[in-house]
Amino acid sequence: MSKPTVVSLFSGVGGIDLGFMLAGFEVIWANEKDRHACVTYRNNFNGSNNIIEADISTINATAIPKCDVLVAGFPCQSFSVMGYQRGFKDPRGNLFFEIAGIVDTIKPKVILLENVRNLIYHANGKTFITIFNTLAELGYEVKYSIQNASTHGNIPQERSRTFIAAFSDYDMLNAFSFPGEIPLTVSIEDILDRTKKHHDDYYYKPGNRYYDTLNRKIPDKTGIYRIDDSGVAMRKYVMSPTLKANMGTYHDRVPVIRDDFGIRKLTPYECLALQGFPKDFIFKGIPIEAAYKQCGNTVCVPVVKRIAENIIKVF
Repeated sequence: MSKPTVVSLFSGVGGIDLGFMLAGFEVIWANEKDRHACVTYRNNFNGSNNIIEADISTINATAIPKCDVLVAGFPCQSFSVMGYQRGFKDPRGNLFFEIAGIVDTIKPKVILLENVRNLIYHANGKTFITIFNTLAELGYEVKYSIQNASTHGNIPQERSRTFIAAFSDYDMLNAFSFPGEIPLTVSIEDILDRTKKHHDDYYYKPGNRYYDTLNRKIPDKTGIYRIDDSGVAMRKYVMSPTLKANMGTYHDRVPVIRDDFGIRKLTPYECLALQGFPKDFIFKGIPIEAAYKQCGNTVCVPVVKRIAENIIKVF
């Protein structure tokens, strides 16, 4: 029996794609406009020719193959509590309607959308209602859930995201349910090796504006810390705070730990591990800033894999 097929929009480095592949789906076509993200995608999916590097608004929907499932982690900046929350007034928010146009053309059986937790609350719920009603007008029945990496993916990161699952068939909708919570058995100490010396560039040194404060506020080799707009946060996290795309723009936004050699930022590979990516996933041929951005922009793979496992059951 052939595998159910997936078309992926706003693919990034392929976090959603990987979750679906691990659950038994075949990704036949993907799209991402960020050049560095496409490099990472190709490096990790066998030089994949399936990833089309282009702005989605420039692609004719008729050129996209028909599929069983359409997935999209569409841009979240205009819905995030961190931004101005302009929603559909922001061109990035309007990209949802690009998805709707493609759905209307290729008519997948199932749609899975991922966005920030705040999506369902934005503009007093009006943004979410617009998305819900648009999908309904296209003939889809909708379920949604907020899933957290720590409670639904067994990954020690505080990362809540809204997932919207839409089905063209009512029986499929009834047969599907979002995964429930599971125990968190993995700690940050299972992921971070404090005995390993990393490149000097990761370590804070005398002369850095945060060096003295970090040494005062991080007294031992436990927990994880972060720097925010007000400076070094007082709180010691027992799991990773949410990894954000601005790690690639503001390097001090990368979470911080003390190891056997000093105080340092997490490496991009540690950030990948805190998103549940496998150890053989690589960064190659891109700037480190792009790698950090990609880590913050992607999804928690085990969360998506569990959702995809429930979706494949209804086929």
